[in-house]
Amino acid sequence: MNRTLRAVFVVSLLLLTCFNRLTAQNIIAIDDKVNQHIFMYNDIQYLEDESGKLDINTVSSFPYSQKFQSSKLLFPHNFKRNVTYWYRIRLKNNQSSSKRWIFEFFDQTIDYIQFYMPLSNGAYAPTEFGDSFKFRNRQYIHKNYTMDITNNDNEVHTYYFKIKSAQKADALIVLRSVNWFVEYALNEYFFFGFFYGMIAVFCFYNLIMYFAIKEVQYLYYIAYLLAIALYEMCADGIAYEYLWPNYPNWNQHTTGFTLFAASFFALLFGRKLLNLKKVAPKLDKLIIVTLVCRSLFFLYCLIWFRSGFELRGIEVIPLSIAFYVGLRLRVSGYRPARFYVIAYSFLFLGLVVKSILTFWPNFLPYGPITHYSLSFCFVAEMMFLSVAIGDKVRLLREQKEVATQRTIKQLKLNHQLKDTLNKELEAQVKLKTQELVDANELLRQQADEIAHMNELLTSDNVQLKEDVAKVTEARIMSKDVDFDEFSKRYPDNESCIKFLAELKWHSGYNCLKCSHGTYYNGHGLLNKRCAKCGYEESVTANTILQNTRIPINKAFYMIFLLYSSNGTISSHKLSEILDIRQSTCWAYSSKIKKVLQNKRKGKKQAGSHGWSELLLEEIE
Repeated sequence: MNRTLRAVFVVSLLLLTCFNRLTAQNIIAIDDKVNQHIFMYNDIQYLEDESGKLDINTVSSFPYSQKFQSSKLLFPHNFKRNVTYWYRIRLKNNQSSSKRWIFEFFDQTIDYIQFYMPLSNGAYAPTEFGDSFKFRNRQYIHKNYTMDITNNDNEVHTYYFKIKSAQKADALIVLRSVNWFVEYALNEYFFFGFFYGMIAVFCFYNLIMYFAIKEVQYLYYIAYLLAIALYEMCADGIAYEYLWPNYPNWNQHTTGFTLFAASFFALLFGRKLLNLKKVAPKLDKLIIVTLVCRSLFFLYCLIWFRSGFELRGIEVIPLSIAFYVGLRLRVSGYRPARFYVIAYSFLFLGLVVKSILTFWPNFLPYGPITHYSLSFCFVAEMMFLSVAIGDKVRLLREQKEVATQRTIKQLKLNHQLKDTLNKELEAQVKLKTQELVDANELLRQQADEIAHMNELLTSDNVQLKEDVAKVTEARIMSKDVDFDEFSKRYPDNESCIKFLAELKWHSGYNCLKCSHGTYYNGHGLLNKRCAKCGYEESVTANTILQNTRIPINKAFYMIFLLYSSNGTISSHKLSEILDIRQSTCWAYSSKIKKVLQNKRKGKKQAGSHGWSELLLEEIE
């Protein structure tokens, strides 16, 4: 029985020894022939510390050393966010090495790292770093975290470090010689300079194109390129090193801002480049809805859900929609979309490689090409998008030339048609002109006849007026005229004054004061002012009408009636005819009768102007 137990114990011990050998952590030896070694799989082991209270003494103790697990992935990472993870690696020193060696952490987005350097007395010296510290606190001013290795013996040492980060943190650690680190860093920064220099050149070129053509798509493309550049700088750690080295809090969320800007301006650029508003209104609405939804999600993350900035995969949705829109247009035969689709094909190739490295890290070999695959694809996309812009301009130029040729051809046809119409119009105009000339000649002859008839009519009208005046005058002189008919001849004071002026000065004007014959018009109606002495003489002055208070036309008729009746008409009759008070008629008729008595002899010789000659007599 004892032999059986011993045999079982020996077999169990052998199996346990073999199992420990199979699962034992790899020991990496420093070797001058190898410039670097990347810790992968069983090279690195991890321990999850959900409490976050474990210290280096506890973790390095024998009970906990059995709890570390080898990485089943290419590189382990913090499978739970904001949970502390311990990692350990084993390194065999080489005191005879002629090189200095360092540890380099490739993931520069880790919030907090505490590195424990083993000392000769068995203790550990802790060192803290991460992107939650200011950039200048690092041992090496480099985008990655680096730590020197003390290589002063030939023993195997175990190094511990713990990581805590709000976003995914890859425990990607590399053992490198300082010589190789310097060479690699210089080459890497040269690549960065070339990459960002290309973006700067493309931005400057498109800015010049914008000022030349004034197309807003160039500004959208510049904004997209700048957003991509900032995202790459944030992902590579270049932005934290050169742009905001003293603002670690801001550095935590810059990736979310830059990715949002990249997808936002990518959609705007694609919408403008493909002219969706005119070419495909439904796809244009899809782009607008995507822009609104992405902007709302960005605001939600900015105000309430800051950890949402770490969901970088969300950008696949707007970029996929932009790619889908380009594919739809290209399938439908829209030529400006061809290079746009090729550009997004490269972008999606880079996203696929990144996704494979993230979710299936064992599927592709790790190296600089796969690590920077998205950057390479960004460069290809940038180049083909620039080609797409130039292709669109070229297609527009071709369409313009075709349209110009059509316009020229149409102008030629229009010119020929115009010449034909002009000839027809000239013939018609010539015919119409001749007709108008004939019509004008006929009209001229008719106008001459009408003018001649008008002259005859005018002459007849003048003669008729004279005849009417003569008839009226004759009727007046025939003493058989009532006041209404008399008023037609002398209708108002103005006509009476005019008649009296013609009667008074028919032989010319001579001043009553100085007998001067030159005058000016006076203030009153038809008054005359002597040009020499200035005496103004009224029309009624020194006449039978001087100082009369009754209307002149009625005074005229009263004189006519008294003259016609030889002074026998009574004042009552005059008052009834003239509608003037009897006393006024009596007073004024008495004066006229007195003049009549003095002019009886003159009355017989007066002829046709007998009564009017009384007007020039003065009343004493």
